[in-house]
Amino acid sequence: MKRNIWVLLGVAGLLSFGCSKQGSTDKPAGTSSSSSSGNPLTAPVDYLGAAARAQQNAAKTVAGVSLDQAIKMFYAQEGRFPKELKELAPGLIPNIPAPPRGMKYQYNAQSGEVKIVPE
Repeated sequence: MKRNIWVLLGVAGLLSFGCSKQGSTDKPAGTSSSSSSGNPLTAPVDYLGAAARAQQNAAKTVAGVSLDQAIKMFYAQEGRFPKELKELAPGLIPNIPAPPRGMKYQYNAQSGEVKIVPE
């Protein structure tokens, strides 16, 4: 009788280990997928690629925010949106910041909306 209990407990233990989630693709909410291969040999390349993408995203954000603020200030002063981004400099901002490499500004004079898009 005691032997049957031990066998039953052993089988239950094996089943519980066999049912674990290995290789699951479930990710916690708010995490993003990365292009990392997980290979230690390519880790430096993966890191440099991620750093370059982060720097380009930061540059786009900073350039876009400064232009958006200048456009809002222009609208408050003039009661209209600028016809061209050149109207913002040198009065509201010292100069129009250069867009990130490989990007350009797309400005809509009717709505005052500026976007940074690929060239």
